[in-house]
Amino acid sequence: MIDTVVRVEARTPAGRAACPGCKCWSRRIHGSYLRFPRDLPTAGKFVVVSLRVRRFVCEEESCERMTFAEQVPGLTRRFGRRTERLRSMLVSVGLALAGRAGARMTDAFKVPVSRNTLLRLTASLPDPVTAVPRVVGVDEYAQRKGRVYGTVLVDVETRPPGRPPSRSGGGHARGLARRAARHRDRLP
Repeated sequence: MIDTVVRVEARTPAGRAACPGCKCWSRRIHGSYLRFPRDLPTAGKFVVVSLRVRRFVCEEESCERMTFAEQVPGLTRRFGRRTERLRSMLVSVGLALAGRAGARMTDAFKVPVSRNTLLRLTASLPDPVTAVPRVVGVDEYAQRKGRVYGTVLVDVETRPPGRPPSRSGGGHARGLARRAARHRDRLP
């Protein structure tokens, strides 16, 4: 086990940190503790990061926070258990493969995570485009037993880039079909 692990011990050289609440700088150290964020494997070996994090006292009296922990930009985030490198790799796998296929791929990378973790990471991404897809037309339309069926043509250019296609069983498409059926006289 000793020869299959790379241990990285790190600490920040900065003598001060900014409070996330009031953005004021502080030099008063309250204490420190160790964090162990997971990182990408290197040369087939697991990487263990032992990061010494300091806790600072906020010097602004009007600030609601009394103490705060420093964050290392590009390495950690608040309450994060993975490094930013590992997180971005998992997000890329999640966007490309999603669910079970993505979980199998992360096993091959020696960073096993569940399919739900991959889906949660991709769902936490901000939407790059807030536009709703524009309905171009209805190709086929039918109504049986109170249900509306149809093939809806949408402007695919307005779909947010980088998002995997919906595999929710067509709930969004059904809503578009209903909306298109209501306005079918206005469609080109």
